[in-house]
Amino acid sequence: MSTAVHSSSSSVPGLRSWVEIDTEALRRNLAALRALVGPRCLLSPTVKANAYGHGLCLAARAFASGGADWLCVDSIEETLALRSAGIDLPLYIMGHVPPVRVGEAMAADARMVVYDPSTLEAVRAEHARSGLVARLHLKVETGNQRQGLAPANAVAMADQVRGTSGALLEGACTHFANIEDTTDHSFARQQLRIFAETVQTIRARGMEVPIRHVSNSAAVILWPEAHMEMARVGIAAYGMWPSPETRVAAMMAGRSGVRLGPALTWKARIAQVRRVDAGTCVGYGLTYRTTHPILLAVIPVGYYDGYDREMGNRAHVLVGGIRAPVRGRVCMNMFMVDVTDSQRPGPGDEVVLLGRQGDEEVTAELMASWTGTINYEVTTRIRETLPRVEP
Repeated sequence: MSTAVHSSSSSVPGLRSWVEIDTEALRRNLAALRALVGPRCLLSPTVKANAYGHGLCLAARAFASGGADWLCVDSIEETLALRSAGIDLPLYIMGHVPPVRVGEAMAADARMVVYDPSTLEAVRAEHARSGLVARLHLKVETGNQRQGLAPANAVAMADQVRGTSGALLEGACTHFANIEDTTDHSFARQQLRIFAETVQTIRARGMEVPIRHVSNSAAVILWPEAHMEMARVGIAAYGMWPSPETRVAAMMAGRSGVRLGPALTWKARIAQVRRVDAGTCVGYGLTYRTTHPILLAVIPVGYYDGYDREMGNRAHVLVGGIRAPVRGRVCMNMFMVDVTDSQRPGPGDEVVLLGRQGDEEVTAELMASWTGTINYEVTTRIRETLPRVEP
């Protein structure tokens, strides 16, 4: 990502706010993760939720050109969008596919998670109609209590897959509940043991399970033994660490040499600049009162765009490479910042809400600390209709 301070003569004139994606950073992150999992493990970046805010098709193309083997999505809608965009990599739908849309997933040659008999009924019907085969991945519930089946029920479901015309058990998976939020991974290791025992039971019943996958970003970084046949990497592919605890655990395990680089910069243009006298209240609720004359700039971005309302009177943005604090509450479509210390900014000048400008940087982790959340939420909540562009 460039450290240069961009002027108002940007390559995206006319936009009030936009997101720049450094696709080369995405490819570098993928290369760093490939070095961890090796060439035999299928590396499958997750591009759900608009690619964690980075732009579904933009990120998918970058990962495809960077050597991704598969891509993980959440929904049939994301699947069809990628196919319409010409993405031909294998796609694995991790989320629920309504039975009435199973045929669309099969026609798009997408793999699906399976834990519900209604999925198999829909597969059987579509196979009878079109002859298509569904490649299914059994979700084993090992401790996260999200979606999936307890081990005994998962084994029974594997038997049902075997007995369903047009259904092929291609893989089995689970998802860790407590590998990112702690340096004590005893619960995650228990999940790994339960998963291994379940797969062993299925195989003992004469069924193949060609692709096992359990690794998220933290497991890819921390546990080589969990890479198996496929790794589903999420936040790390976008250059962000899953958590501070993961970084500490990586240091403790001697795996802290992983180099990840953020790829997203969120920018806007100043709409107005004006002088405000001392003793003046700013914004709804009069939550900020000036103690001296200031120069106040209006930024045409608000909580509708994903700039959290809790940023009011807590956050800062970058104007001319200088930190400019947010003053007053964040509104639906705009917020105000104190640009007194910046170099006489004017309407149309660029402001960095998230990312680097000059020697200063606002990270997703810093923004998360201002609102009591995590870096995942910061980027995924940026309004999907804001343009994603390559700088």
